[in-house]
Amino acid sequence: MSRHKQVLPRNGFTFKQFFVAHDRCAMKVGTDGILLGAWAPVVNVSRILDIGTGSGLLALMLAQRTEGSAQIDAVELDADAAQQAGENVQASPWRERIQVHCADIQTWAGQQTRRYELIISNPPYFEKGVPCASAERELARYTATLDHDTLLACASQLITEEGFLCVVLPESVGGYFVQRALGQGWHLRFRTDVAEAEMKLPHRVLLGFSPTAGDLFSERLVIRGPDQRYSDAFCGLTRAFYLFM
Repeated sequence: MSRHKQVLPRNGFTFKQFFVAHDRCAMKVGTDGILLGAWAPVVNVSRILDIGTGSGLLALMLAQRTEGSAQIDAVELDADAAQQAGENVQASPWRERIQVHCADIQTWAGQQTRRYELIISNPPYFEKGVPCASAERELARYTATLDHDTLLACASQLITEEGFLCVVLPESVGGYFVQRALGQGWHLRFRTDVAEAEMKLPHRVLLGFSPTAGDLFSERLVIRGPDQRYSDAFCGLTRAFYLFM
């Protein structure tokens, strides 16, 4: 979790242009989601889908980045989280551009005729294991209700030919996810390995896939420099969002 989190009477996270309440969401606002929302490509994007929106963080970040040009659908299975995401959207400057749907993505995807230039997800990544404190947190944390093959298949139904599917995962899970995606006909086009410090191994990976083959752009992002301050690259990526950056 970033040091930029504000201590407020409300349970949530204040950004430069919006506030995200997350007290009724299993997974709280964190660096993973913020990195993904700031990193995903948005050039010439007019329709965006956020799968498993939780608090609505990614939908709100992408609304800010697209400056009025994109319509965003945000799908969330958990009713409490979906309601809170809707409230966060209504309190934001982009309430006219974001629609929150409380639905199972498999059912919802089968009902759609529209296609999206960008699909984004901060997906569950743990196999079923040690029980979490609540059923809601298990939904958000484990792949039992949205395994990676299902996520990839749903995205395949909904993506445009030139569109991108972007996810953030632990580095240890990223290789498995890439193999599953390639097996379903996706092409890896963007990869950013994220390390906490220069001398540390990557702990997260940002991945961008497309149905269309093309060059792979790969890079490494270090969050903190030798002085423990945020690196120039991290600041450049997230400055538009963090309140005191």
